[in-house]
Amino acid sequence: MNLDVLYHDNQILAVNKPAGLLTQPSGTDKDNLEDRSKVWIKEAKNKPGNVFLHAVHRLDQVVSGIVLFACTDKALSRLNADMRAQKFTKIYHAVVSGTPPQNEGSLRHFLIHDDYRAEVAKEGDPDARECLLDYKVVGTDLRAVRSSTGGALGESALPNTTLLEIQLHTGRYHQIRAQLATIGCPIVGDEKYGSKVKLSGGAIALHHARLTVIHPVSKADLVIEAPYPDHWPVV
Repeated sequence: MNLDVLYHDNQILAVNKPAGLLTQPSGTDKDNLEDRSKVWIKEAKNKPGNVFLHAVHRLDQVVSGIVLFACTDKALSRLNADMRAQKFTKIYHAVVSGTPPQNEGSLRHFLIHDDYRAEVAKEGDPDARECLLDYKVVGTDLRAVRSSTGGALGESALPNTTLLEIQLHTGRYHQIRAQLATIGCPIVGDEKYGSKVKLSGGAIALHHARLTVIHPVSKADLVIEAPYPDHWPVV
């Protein structure tokens, strides 16, 4: 079972999701992280019967990084309450084309979920939802991108690119992807939002790199980190 487990105890499971894999079942027979994780728990714990496991948050299929699961109903209830109270700290890394207007700053937009895309709207428009994030430039010397087969695409494949660290304050549909594209910095590989670069396997260069949560039982601060996937830039 190909599963990159980052943290596990009786209450929670954190897994590093590869790009291209669904987070949860879709009502079809498509492979997904939740089903893989249930099999892993069943085997690791030698657990008979059904396994309780529920995603506390989701990642888009094309995005990689940390997904947190609750392993008990109590953990799920407490983690959901903490997420609503904005007690989670979610840090993403993204490789974008171009350079933001400042080395660090905040973005505020209003987005509408429209036909598998997030579209920028005006404040007060029907169904428009406020989206907030902070970003800072981490690096601009992106020398090469590794493909999923280990081969480098080369320097010429990624001219004028920037590595950003992003902290989410809201969790809207395609929020990071749409907001960065709106300021002229589409995520590398994200053709839906204007990227001219195609990455292996339909992945985009957006990765949930660090998650800080309060453990639902011990109440200790728990920091979970996920390494970059192979298709990511060498910086």
